[in-house]
Formats: sequence, structure tokens, C-alpha cells
Amino acid sequence: MNREDYIIVPTPLDFNLDQCLVYLNRSNQEVLHKVNGKKLTKLLKINESPLLIEITSGENALTVEFPFGTPSQEKGVAVYSYIWDWFDLGRNLEGFYKMANEDLILQNIVPKHSGLRIVGIPDLFEALTWAVIGQQINLTFAYTLKKRFVEHFGEKLEHQDEEFWLYPRSETIAALTVNDLKGLQFTTRKAEYVIGIAKAIVSREITKQGLLQLDYSDMKNRLMKLRGVGEWTADYVMMRCLHQTSAFPAADIGIHHALRKQFGLDRKPSTNYVEKLSWNWGEWRAYAAFYLWRSQYG
Repeated sequence: MNREDYIIVPTPLDFNLDQCLVYLNRSNQEVLHKVNGKKLTKLLKINESPLLIEITSGENALTVEFPFGTPSQEKGVAVYSYIWDWFDLGRNLEGFYKMANEDLILQNIVPKHSGLRIVGIPDLFEALTWAVIGQQINLTFAYTLKKRFVEHFGEKLEHQDEEFWLYPRSETIAALTVNDLKGLQFTTRKAEYVIGIAKAIVSREITKQGLLQLDYSDMKNRLMKLRGVGEWTADYVMMRCLHQTSAFPAADIGIHHALRKQFGLDRKPSTNYVEKLSWNWGEWRAYAAFYLWRSQYG
């Protein structure tokens, strides 16, 4: 790392930030980061203090700049680790690309978006509650609820006449009542689930570190013990937070629409069919899902 107001994060040869930015910029209601051309700006909380970062891509590296000045070495290391986790930069995708090149479905999708990596949600509380917020509603309304949730209960920093937000803390949400969230158009059940997850995180009933010690099956079962977390939610969290490349949310409507388009069907395929199909992708099912999502826009 450089002792300047920026750090350099090396990236694999097959990493393409532009592909990831398309995914990150898929909703104009997103409040947790901003994409401006080829620059990605995000507010993080490191050691209880907010830290704004600006990310751009160079040759086999990301440049991370700090608009408010050089952070401490400890904070710089934390930012480096966050970005490494966020873009799954430690993953060798050679096996995935080889498999995709030989797969009748993925060979039509993956080359168009080569360099895309699973854009993660490193924080377990955010991953779980964002998945719950998105249950059984369309993506547009899910982002509407998320925006309200963040702007009511998160923290904000202003820079150059723009607002940058932090996702609400689990401690803040654990102290809410169901009516607090119903006022934002959460259903009663969804409000109960989100508050219950917050309490489980605060009490350390469930932790990311603890989950990562479990095997795939036990990890999924542990997540599904949380009220409001079914198979789709567990698979989504395992895929986007816990780096389980075999996770696959077979009931996901976006995956169904992508496959319908690929097959030229007049209706979306059944969940059972999608689940069986996904086994062709073996340990790369999560990456197959992410590329199928990516095929739906841009």
C-alpha cells in the first residue's frame, strides 16, 4: 500500500470493473453507492467512523482514493479487505469460464459480460435484511423500500452537494417496533422478520464468522432457522455474503426470466426444472446465477 491519499488493490487479469458497475447501477434508487461514469463512490464505516472512498480501474488494479484525506494504515487495510471481499477478487475463475464455454446456455451469456464477478454484500446484516426486503415484490419496489429504510435509519455524509449513506446498524433496527417499519410500507411479517434478524445479529446468535465455520448444508440450515429466511433467502445470502459458489436461488424470478429468454419459451420454467438444470453448473452455480441476472439488463 502507498502512503498517499490512495491505495492500490491488484485485480485478476480477468476482472472487469465496468461489468460490475453495470450491475451496481441497475437502479436509480440505489443509495448505498454512486456510479458516475467509470467512478464508484461508496461510504464505509471503519472502526466506528465514516470513510468515503472513490474507486476507479487501472491496469490490473483498482485505485481507491480518499476525498477527505489519508486514512490510518489500519483503516487502509480494512478498506483493502472490504474491496477484496466485495468483488470476490481472490477467486480463480478459470474453471468457471471453461465450464461456461462448454455449456449450451452460458456460452451465449458469459462471453458478453466477461470479467464480471459476483458483487457481494460483505455485511451479514445487510445481506439478510436486503434479501428479506426483496421477498415477493418486484425489484423496483424492493429498492423503494430499501431507500426508505436507509434514509430513515441509516447515517449520512455530505460531500460536494451529494448525500452518501450507510446501511442502518443492526443495533438501531433491533430497537424498533413493527409499526416503525410499517410506516415505510413494510408488511407486518416483513417488519417482524427484519427486526428479528437485527436482534439475532446484536445478540450474536448468528455471526458471519460462525457461519463460515460450517459446511454448506449446515450453513444453509442455520440461516433457515431465522424467522423469515427460507431457501431462496438462504441461497441468496450464501451466494452474496458467504462466498458459496455452489449456492443457487432456484426460485429466483430473475433467473427464471433469463432462462425463458435463452430458451425462447412462452412462459417461465418451473423452479424444479431450474433446480435440476443448475446442477449442470456444479460448483459454479452461484456464478451462473449472477451472469443470468446480468443478462437481464444492459
